Amino acid sequence: MKKVNCHKCEYFYITWDKNFPYGCKAFGFKSRLIPSIEVKKASGRECLQFKPKSSAK
Repeated sequence: MKKVNCHKCEYFYITWDKNFPYGCKAFGFKSRLIPSIEVKKASGRECLQFKPKSSAK
């Protein structure tokens, strides 16, 4: 499976929290690391919630 790029995911966001600057709306958490890395560490698998950002915004 291809590595997930959170920056291209609809659920990824940057938070205002300097201790946890990255967030994932699909899983509902904030992290110090990019969310896909946290998911991989916790589950051993690539993120299955990845949804490409829509180009019409």
